[in-house]
Amino acid sequence: MAAERPVSCKLPQVELNALLEKLAGSTELDCCVIPLRDNRKLIQTTDFFYANVDDPYTMGWITCLNVLSDLYAMGVVDCDNLLLLLGVPTEMSPEERNIVNELLMRGFQECAAKAGTSVRGGQTVYNPWLLIGGVATSVLSDSEFIMPNQAEAESVLVLTKPLGTQLAVNGYSWMQDSTSVWKEKLAPRISVEDLKTLYEAACTDVTGFGLLDHARNLAGVQTAPVLFEITCLPCLAGVRHLSMGLAERHHLDTGLTPETSGGLLVVLPSKSAEAYCQDLFEADGTPAWIVGRVLPASNPSEARTARLSPDLTFLEVPHASMILK
Repeated sequence: MAAERPVSCKLPQVELNALLEKLAGSTELDCCVIPLRDNRKLIQTTDFFYANVDDPYTMGWITCLNVLSDLYAMGVVDCDNLLLLLGVPTEMSPEERNIVNELLMRGFQECAAKAGTSVRGGQTVYNPWLLIGGVATSVLSDSEFIMPNQAEAESVLVLTKPLGTQLAVNGYSWMQDSTSVWKEKLAPRISVEDLKTLYEAACTDVTGFGLLDHARNLAGVQTAPVLFEITCLPCLAGVRHLSMGLAERHHLDTGLTPETSGGLLVVLPSKSAEAYCQDLFEADGTPAWIVGRVLPASNPSEARTARLSPDLTFLEVPHASMILK
């Protein structure tokens, strides 16, 4: 299922930015915030992508988590409604479609139930390859969500999952395909057994255009003229080495490698960041890392943007440490 898709579903960030300039209003946030009557707000987000694993049930879970994560990033803990978006592959037989669609929907619905919400509709169309996504909506008072624009200098940046989930999954898929041009490139760098281990450890996933561009978007909506500096990139063990065998745009060193349902990038006061990481570890047994800092911008060109530190370090994260306890 995952093989029947183009190489990438993400429009390059430069092209996307050019398109978004034609839209009125701010587009940096992953969720839109719409004022309603009675001083309430509608918080809404949508996301969809191609299948990146072969198990339809698991893919349904991944998709639902991916959609909900944008709400969680704004401090929203209750989702009032979910819609399911599904593009059904035209090359599948009716029997195959019935099996795959049922499993996709079951995984999506079970994840929604786990998150305390329900799927109440959506849209299904035919498509050359499988597309799956959703729309998440909440109606809230101002006190029930957090506008992510209050970062202050001397704060730190915390990442709740390591980088490399999408590369690990893609690498595993390429290595399984004997006709893939990628197999010849990757085989000398990492074994299929290593990739399988990484693949199995990637239990939930992150969205977007890579850590650095998400940091730039977040920095761009800050009230204060601050600069986000990424100082450390935690990566699933082996995936950075894998990325170096691909085109430069896929190198984890750039900070721009796309992730699928990855972690949250959280701005916290430096005095409470360690305790936050410890609380997360005690909650489900998985680590989080301080990966950067918030600096006062020294000039206008540095204000409300992000960069990689010239002293950037890398941390190899054992796959076993990311399995939920």
